[in-house]
Amino acid sequence: MKKKVCKRCKKFIDGNECPVCKTSSFANNWKGRLYILDHSNSFIAKQIGIEADGEYAIKVT
Repeated sequence: MKKKVCKRCKKFIDGNECPVCKTSSFANNWKGRLYILDHSNSFIAKQIGIEADGEYAIKVT
């Protein structure tokens, strides 16, 4: 079974509310994973606007 992904910030979620953007709008259809370990020093995180460490989906449908 695929994990839930927040539709707004694309972070993988286990609960009923996204800890990053505080929404409850989720998707089960996603493609690709991105692991951000240190968002303050990550070039990729800065380019796509990620402001918290964690696991993110690349594409959410």
